[in-house]
Amino acid sequence: MNLQLDIQKASTEPTPDEEDIRRWITCALAGRRSADSEISLRLVDSEEMAELNGTYRGKHGPTNVLSFPADLPAELELPLLGDIVICVPVVAAEAAEQGKPLQAHWAHMAVHGTLHLLGYDHIDDDEACEMEGLETAILAELNFPCPYRDEHCTEQTGA
Repeated sequence: MNLQLDIQKASTEPTPDEEDIRRWITCALAGRRSADSEISLRLVDSEEMAELNGTYRGKHGPTNVLSFPADLPAELELPLLGDIVICVPVVAAEAAEQGKPLQAHWAHMAVHGTLHLLGYDHIDDDEACEMEGLETAILAELNFPCPYRDEHCTEQTGA
């Protein structure tokens, strides 16, 4: 699988290296997609994310990550998976508030957004359980800790 990743940095705040972001997204795709993949990733500030969150989700204020899967007819056989938008200051604030290493939280947001592009969701409990279990497993492959409460991770991984 070949990943074409277009990263647009629309924030003046520090962000992870492109190499790290590519590794996180590639790991999220591994075993779940064998075809070539094209993803656009936009790193934004709170104002732009708040506008996107209001427009597309009807929610006030910025959120950490939004995914916009490409809705293309399968017969086109294009590699475009879609777009991911990550809010740089929200990710930094959440990591600090939750006592998580910043790099680990960035990896989680990249993996989370990528899984959404692959069709995973967390609207109902069963979907959330599946998606959170995948996130936990992928992050473990990347040597990051479980992003959820300890007892929740135990449920997800069966440990």
